Amino acid sequence: MTGPTVPTATGAEPAAGWAPTPALGRAVLLAGLLLVAGVLLGRVDLIVLAAPFALGTAYALRRRPTALPQVWITQDDGGPLVEGGDVAAAVSVGNPDTVDYDLVVMRSRVSPWLRIDRAGFAGDEVVDAGKPSAVPATGAPAQGNGGRRSVADRPFVTSVPIGAAVDLELAGKALRWGRHPIGPAGARVATAGGLLVSRAVITEPVRVRVYPRTEPFEAVEAMPRAAGLVGAHHSRRPGEGGELAGVRVFAPGDRLRRIDWRVSLRARQLHVAATLSDRDAEVVVLLDVLAEAGRSGGVDGAASVLDTTVRATAAIAEHYLHRGDRVSLLEYGPAARRLRPAAGRRQYLTVLEWLLDVRVHASAHEPYDQVFGPQLLSSDALVVVLTPLLDERSAQMLARLARGGRFVVAVDTLPTDLASPKDQGWAEVAYRLWRLDREIMIGQLREHGVPVVRWAGAGSLDQVLRDVARLATAPRVGGR
Repeated sequence: MTGPTVPTATGAEPAAGWAPTPALGRAVLLAGLLLVAGVLLGRVDLIVLAAPFALGTAYALRRRPTALPQVWITQDDGGPLVEGGDVAAAVSVGNPDTVDYDLVVMRSRVSPWLRIDRAGFAGDEVVDAGKPSAVPATGAPAQGNGGRRSVADRPFVTSVPIGAAVDLELAGKALRWGRHPIGPAGARVATAGGLLVSRAVITEPVRVRVYPRTEPFEAVEAMPRAAGLVGAHHSRRPGEGGELAGVRVFAPGDRLRRIDWRVSLRARQLHVAATLSDRDAEVVVLLDVLAEAGRSGGVDGAASVLDTTVRATAAIAEHYLHRGDRVSLLEYGPAARRLRPAAGRRQYLTVLEWLLDVRVHASAHEPYDQVFGPQLLSSDALVVVLTPLLDERSAQMLARLARGGRFVVAVDTLPTDLASPKDQGWAEVAYRLWRLDREIMIGQLREHGVPVVRWAGAGSLDQVLRDVARLATAPRVGGR
């Protein structure tokens, strides 16, 4: 690979960024001492002994480097990367100089959520995480992950000829969703027979986008209110749909194919079959990011509150977008991020990209006014709130939404296997009291008309959505 044009150093000193090694200092010192001693003592044997050191040093320095190495990181663009998928990247070192690089030491940092199992140069023996490294690690600590030894933090040694590039290939597995860095990566080069060494050249990290793995999710088609013009849900409004609403007297504008001849002959008057229109619905997924609990174990381990929230959001959005509905996302937190409602495949990809930046933001600020303005939440939308119910403000927010007449479903994202504290004293008693207080809070929410259901993958919201749809279509008492 040909690098950029670099000015050639013409002075006696190496180009900027290059420094003499201790080996060069020892060679010059030894040759100088032998020559001085030979001249002062009149001994020819000392001069003959100094000649190889002087000639060897001069021969090695006959062509000095003029440019620093180039380092860059590339990621395999094999398609969207999902949790549990294979990740592949390469750290490359290029030689734009006019001399060979005798020795190149490369090293790169990798996010702990990217488990690098294999690393090596193309055509060379691959270093495996389960085997000892063939390259001395020079004191580099091995990163354990899941009981396996990582090769991500080891230095790798190679040589690079003139005008070429060498790729250090990294292969492994993505353990968790998010934007995970590969890098920064650095390289140092020795040339001129090891007499000159470059400064460390560092490149910026590359962020690998790992999308959440969507669990299979299905939900009933019943929606509280379908407010769009066309779609797959049955609404309460008359129109050209497939749901029979009854039989009525023929009126101007009715289509002839809608005439019910049996009823018309029996009543001696034309009657038509009335139907309900099929409309789309708006689903608002609200993510509570005020608190975090549990410890994330990656795709194959335990799930924290944030893991459950992100993966459930992706599954719910995929289901309703596939049905043709409009989906929007909101964060309940100080950042108050929002994704506008839309439908289609493009919106699903936007949802996945939006979820990569979800973070927990603990704050004493009440985000209600900024997030839940009347222009943001439609009165006909189904609001699915993913919350661990660890903050009292979350319960108050749910109660306000229910009192405002919105259709709210609360999904409990707290891990079921959340361990109690092991400290001595009153810690376990306090944990039990907290659990009881939380159960009381959930009971109060249900009294306010907010159904609370634990996320359990497919079918988690079926019964709840049926109840909400039934309440939405029930007649109002007292005209309210």
